Amino acid sequence: MTKKLLIMALAVSAFALLGHGQAAGQEETGPQKQKVRPVSIPISIFTKQELREGQMSEYVQADRLAVREDRDEQTILSIRSVADAPLSLAILVQEDLVSSFNLQIRDLSEFIRHLPKGSRVMVAYLRGGNLQVRQKFTDDLELASKAFRIVSSSSAAAPRSPYDSVVDALDRFDALPAGRRAILLISDGLDVSQGFGGSSPGQSIDLDRAILRAQRRSVAVFSIYVPTPLTENGNLRLVLNAQGSLSRITEETGGRAFFQGTMAPISFLPFFKDLRMLLNRQFLLTYLSTHMKKGYHRVEVTSTNPDVKIEHPKGYYYR
Repeated sequence: MTKKLLIMALAVSAFALLGHGQAAGQEETGPQKQKVRPVSIPISIFTKQELREGQMSEYVQADRLAVREDRDEQTILSIRSVADAPLSLAILVQEDLVSSFNLQIRDLSEFIRHLPKGSRVMVAYLRGGNLQVRQKFTDDLELASKAFRIVSSSSAAAPRSPYDSVVDALDRFDALPAGRRAILLISDGLDVSQGFGGSSPGQSIDLDRAILRAQRRSVAVFSIYVPTPLTENGNLRLVLNAQGSLSRITEETGGRAFFQGTMAPISFLPFFKDLRMLLNRQFLLTYLSTHMKKGYHRVEVTSTNPDVKIEHPKGYYYR
């Protein structure tokens, strides 16, 4: 069996749900007809065994998928696969990472070269108060792979907040066609724009803003923790705040955070292995939301197969 069977199985479930939703809607006429709007979110589908072993099988039976928004079940319109929805990936590198990051540049370039054909990549650095774009979104993966440079590792070049630059990067997705969208944030994740005392995941205004913008644009944020001069000195509180912030933005947007303890990773290769699996099993799910009220809406995606795990954004902000 091939991966096409996975896509087929999901499509059958989606069309079955769509047909059910249309039949129910036909019973409502005139002014009583319920107002709905389309919502798209990235989801990644795995078996629990794959997650434990880190090995992706060719086929997974997802059975019937269900989407609940604010606890109400919604109608699925479509589930677009890797082939149907090419990936747009922004890779963001924090300028003041420790110098050992520079040893990972070759593997980063190789990771880009081996992305699926049709993928678009942007490379940018988080430097000072600005997002320094080294390569705009391009489907020339060879060109994008050559956009990396060594970091200065200087605290003088540290961004005001890494999440301020993430918000800037998210705006760059607006000019792209619809499809699967992701950010790979290579950072220590520490926001000290409000001082050391305000650096916890629950106190960062910029982190909150980045999460809401990513959810609104259906962008899954993945991260790799690499320390900076502020977080390599062994201050456990700062490290926990930094890693907690990275965990929060990834969990809330449907991505995943990669750590190697509290130290700089010896190699990114194990992370890239898992990241390829995540992106290869990422789908763009579109459903009809029955909630027209502005504000935050929580989302839950489940499968009738108890052995399946689905990673997805925890919700989104509608305005």
